[in-house]
Amino acid sequence: MKNSITPGQISQNNLKLIYQYIYQNGPVSQQDVAYDLRLSRPTVKAKIGELETHGLIRKEGQIASDLAGRKASAYVIDPEYRFAIGVEILKKQIKLLRVDLTGRSSHRVVIDLIYENSSDYISRLCEQINNFIEELPSDRDRILGVGLSFPGLVSADAREIVYGKILDCTGLKIAEFEKHLLYPCRFLHDADAAADSEIWASPELEDFIYLNNSIHLGASMVYHRKILAGKHGFSATIEHIQIDPKGKQCYCGKRGCIETQCSLSSLLNGEEEDTFFKALREGDPVVRNRWQVCLHYLALAINDMHLLYDVDYVVGGYLAAHLVKEDIDFLYDEISRMTPFPETRDYIKISKMPKHNITIGAALPFIRGFLEGDLIE
Repeated sequence: MKNSITPGQISQNNLKLIYQYIYQNGPVSQQDVAYDLRLSRPTVKAKIGELETHGLIRKEGQIASDLAGRKASAYVIDPEYRFAIGVEILKKQIKLLRVDLTGRSSHRVVIDLIYENSSDYISRLCEQINNFIEELPSDRDRILGVGLSFPGLVSADAREIVYGKILDCTGLKIAEFEKHLLYPCRFLHDADAAADSEIWASPELEDFIYLNNSIHLGASMVYHRKILAGKHGFSATIEHIQIDPKGKQCYCGKRGCIETQCSLSSLLNGEEEDTFFKALREGDPVVRNRWQVCLHYLALAINDMHLLYDVDYVVGGYLAAHLVKEDIDFLYDEISRMTPFPETRDYIKISKMPKHNITIGAALPFIRGFLEGDLIE
């Protein structure tokens, strides 16, 4: 005999349906909810009352209407009901950000802290995270979790760094952080965190490759709006495709990886990012040549992947904020000289999240987990 759905499960399902409808469409009236979800008015009224009592939603004005009589109350979710913390860990800094239920960020801080593979470093890092949380205006019991992004590959259960050459953090375990933080924690590969923020910001994108072109180059493969890690966890690690066996040495130990030509660290010769791009847009020929070399190799990487996976390619990371139409045209021109096929110039896109994409993305798994789980225990 098959197990039947219990009244409690039906009740919880209706609660989630109504909350998600208000989340996606608010402000809405009870009548809007009942009509669009095909639920009875008494059921909608009861569940909205339950959601309102627990603080998940609130009244916000009234629904405009041309009809005479009393106007219906408008309901919206409370984005501050829960929130998550995103942390980006770099060689010399940490970046912390608070993210609410709608994915909006606030209360961002950047702290100088040189990475060390030591328990003392972890203790100091966690102290900074706890201090950051203490200074937030929201109650700490609203925190869903802390996402810690690293420039390294992460295990399937998000509890271990399985490849971390940049920071020499291979083998680092999340349990070391849980000794100091009183919240659920998880690791994230920084490129995957950035790609997840793009998934959040771009509902029209279904399948795509995300290129995180920041201090280092990274990428993520997205299929049906899910990040694919692959059988061994290193899908889309294009940064280590070798293009010149006698070229510059990459942090991985090999020579001539695309990382050594396309990343921001390879592009800059000690100058500041803004200084470089100011000189570029003012027409400095030397800077322009360096930029075009970078774009050439980026085009090479995109073309090689495009021949394998014919989807959209989203260029993100720190470089995204500096890209203009002329740069995208240059990429297409370079690709047209490499590919054997006619090129339709419709698949290279600039990220919608060029700023704080990694820290936001580090927090998003906790936000999604809340939205998809049982809202009221």
